Amino acid sequence: MRVIVFFDLPVVSVEHRRAYTKFRKYLLKSGFMMLQESVYCKLALNATVVRTIVDNVHKNSPEEGLIQLLTVTEKQYANIDMIIGNVKSEVLDTDERLVIL
Repeated sequence: MRVIVFFDLPVVSVEHRRAYTKFRKYLLKSGFMMLQESVYCKLALNATVVRTIVDNVHKNSPEEGLIQLLTVTEKQYANIDMIIGNVKSEVLDTDERLVIL
């Protein structure tokens, strides 16, 4: 199973930015990986682990803002349809030994 966290937190004041940063760091330290900005995902072995993850997110959530949690099975998660636009990269991907800039 996967737990997906969607959040939209205010960042207009210094206190809001601190709360946003604290929540984001909590997610990363707890093993969530970023799928998109403000969308994080974590693998869970069973429903008991999911309940623990959800409870911990509730305990560590800021007082203001919107946080949504979605639990999906691995089969559902595997059916994600990813549409990726053109990505500009500064990395030169070549097998040549000499690159002249």
